[in-house]
Amino acid sequence: MKKIISLLFVLVFSVPLLAQEVEMADTLRSEGKIYVVVVIVLMVLAGLIGYLVLIDRKASRLEKKLDERKGPSK
Repeated sequence: MKKIISLLFVLVFSVPLLAQEVEMADTLRSEGKIYVVVVIVLMVLAGLIGYLVLIDRKASRLEKKLDERKGPSK
């Protein structure tokens, strides 16, 4: 019960902090540079996702080779 009350307390008092305007974002938005920032963030995320997919494929191949070397399980 104490955890729920403390969570609600934190949520209620943190909402006004999230609603504040950020001056830097307003400046970037007014100059049209916010789109450059968004594109760069999306490119980084796409790179990370691509890297994770590549690692997953390599791990799957290695697992398959390991299973083939072990042979049939009894």
